[in-house]
Amino acid sequence: MKLLAPLHGLLALGSLVLSLCWPATAGAQTTPAATPAERPRIGLVLSGGGARGLAHVGVLKVLQEANVPVDVIAGTSMGAIIGGLYASGMTPDEIEREILDLEWGGLFESREPRQLLSQRRKEEDFLLSPVLRLGFRDGEFRLPSGAVSTRALETMLRRYSLPSRHLASFDGLPTPFRAVATDMETGEAVVLEHGDLAAALRASMSVPGFFSPLEMDGRILGDGGLVNNLPIDVARRMGADVVIAVNIGTPLAGRDSLVSLLGITAQMVNILTEQNVKASIATLLPSDVLLQPDLGRLTSADFDRAEELVGIGTEYTRAALGELARLAVSPDAYREWQRQRQTIFDTALIHAGHIGAMRFEGVDPAQTQRLTQLMDTEPGQAIDVHRIEADLQRLAATGDYEQIDYRLQRLGSSRNEELIVSLQENRWGPNYFRIGLDLRTDFDGQGAFNLRISHNRHWINTRGAEWRNRVQLGETLGAFTEFYQPVDIAEDWFVAAWADAELRRIDLFDESGKAVAIGKRRGLKVGADVGWPLGLQGNIGEFRTGLVAWARRATPDIVSDRLVGLRLPTGTQRWQEAGLRLAFVSDQLDYANFPSKGHRLNSELIYGRLREQGQTTRDFVRLDTQFTSTYTRDVHTLNLGLRLALANPVPIGAIDEFSLGGFQRLSGYRVGQVSGNYLAFGRLTYYQRMPWNVGVARALFLGGSLEVGNAWVRRAEVSGNRLRVGSSLFLGADTGVGPFYLGLVHAPKGYTGLYLLLGRP
Repeated sequence: MKLLAPLHGLLALGSLVLSLCWPATAGAQTTPAATPAERPRIGLVLSGGGARGLAHVGVLKVLQEANVPVDVIAGTSMGAIIGGLYASGMTPDEIEREILDLEWGGLFESREPRQLLSQRRKEEDFLLSPVLRLGFRDGEFRLPSGAVSTRALETMLRRYSLPSRHLASFDGLPTPFRAVATDMETGEAVVLEHGDLAAALRASMSVPGFFSPLEMDGRILGDGGLVNNLPIDVARRMGADVVIAVNIGTPLAGRDSLVSLLGITAQMVNILTEQNVKASIATLLPSDVLLQPDLGRLTSADFDRAEELVGIGTEYTRAALGELARLAVSPDAYREWQRQRQTIFDTALIHAGHIGAMRFEGVDPAQTQRLTQLMDTEPGQAIDVHRIEADLQRLAATGDYEQIDYRLQRLGSSRNEELIVSLQENRWGPNYFRIGLDLRTDFDGQGAFNLRISHNRHWINTRGAEWRNRVQLGETLGAFTEFYQPVDIAEDWFVAAWADAELRRIDLFDESGKAVAIGKRRGLKVGADVGWPLGLQGNIGEFRTGLVAWARRATPDIVSDRLVGLRLPTGTQRWQEAGLRLAFVSDQLDYANFPSKGHRLNSELIYGRLREQGQTTRDFVRLDTQFTSTYTRDVHTLNLGLRLALANPVPIGAIDEFSLGGFQRLSGYRVGQVSGNYLAFGRLTYYQRMPWNVGVARALFLGGSLEVGNAWVRRAEVSGNRLRVGSSLFLGADTGVGPFYLGLVHAPKGYTGLYLLLGRP
């Protein structure tokens, strides 16, 4: 014992020196929990790296297999997320199961599933790009603060971290834990050691340019990898004697990736992280362990290869068992360590107690009454995590908030808790602009281009009024405006006033497909509706009824002497319509373009009076009904489309009231070649999702279509024996700009050729 006294003295002196070299900083000091004297205190350090960080799960699995206990954990970015979940009580197998069950393809979607959107938002999908958007606020145009959303990720983190909600600090977790973030104003490293665990994990992964930064305790926090991607120093300050450091950072990309803004942004982040990682590795001691799994060409975005990444981490760490063996304990000692760790939390606490109160923070109090109507959760109910998550999903579907989260806060000494819903309004709204494009060519001289720009102004008043505007430039000129006003707080019904103006070209064709008349038609339509949303905020559809008035005129510019069987007026033809309008739409397609499931039914009926220039006023009726239904099995999808329409009677200048022709609208016929006042059309489309990931598109598709239909000028001509047939084979892509098709089209009475389309058929 006397021989050991000097040794204890040296250890005490060394401890003092270490405390002077690494002074305590705010949020970084912890009181080490007691560990058995016969083994060192082990600290696990997990680096960031996006999807590559999923390899950390494999490391944790092998550490468990090898009976290597972990006493403290420090992590950055994805390393903070994996380490935080493990520190909060989850086992490696549980983390792996949850990770593999996640639909990573939709985890970073910029909005909620389409079925949850209001009908107004769904309609915009058919005309506008979901990516080409910006906002206007305080006199300046603004881009969205993050390229992708992390709301689904935040929901997952919140669910798994709920048992820690009453802890004073992260030292009270089954394994003491620290997450590293960056103060985006000062550039300083911020070590998060208390407060909201889910928010701390999310803040650590706020990659600039990709995920929106998070505000916590008055600081704007971004990804910790910018300043300390491998926080070995943090683990030492937590009392680690030996460090197991796992570095899976993304290597620098080659020159070919530096051709886009996102590519350059990613490279800048990688340069910063590589520099601080090298500095951290240089501090490792001979007694420490450095693990660097070889992830090859797997990137930080390869979340869809989660199983492969976990497997690589597992196999690599098993190969390093010889180095880890000196840190292992006996099976009995490891089981005792696990028992102590698992008894710290009772996961039943997640659902214990009731909702005693509910409030919103971060929004104008005048909005809270309407927001409450979107919540299924009410005071007095038992805590139901899945119900709360569904409520937040409905709030997110409004599109008004860039960050949505919740927390449960104990009310006094009771088991009741207050549900606090935290909202961050879009810092780039409430004026939103989106752009849509149409481009088509048949490679035979026929083509067109249209550009659409939309403006939406949300929350004009406390009842949630909206003002929508849209202009179109190109082959067709158009302008649309609508003021939408919910009448009651629950939005059980609404009123709307709208106007729609259009100037478009009219082509008439002979049987051979040659244009024999060219003209233009102008129209101005105004209306006022009373409507009823179907489902919460109209996510199922809506029904409208109201008055509509329409003034139109048609002017032939060129009429060929080849035109026979139809007498067109030589001058401008004018007419007016006014009547009662009934409109119904129900849209449950999962995607507007290349849907895999769901249906859409859209029908409009107008009955009123028509007055043509120089003729008496008479009754008229117009009906247009369209239906789409989609069924998918594995990668194979069948899409059925139907349309029936009639307009009786209409002036001769409006002979193309309804028309067919163009890609998948009787493929192999020219656009507008088949026109009339009575229309019947059916289409069966097959497409298969291809296994290729091209980055710029949600998916690639290979398919074909068979189309049958016709249009007739007069009712007496309508006959099932005179249907026309068209078909197509195509390669398609659902891009951020819109659907893209490159196809081969054919019609027995039309033509065979190539067709390129950017936009909806």
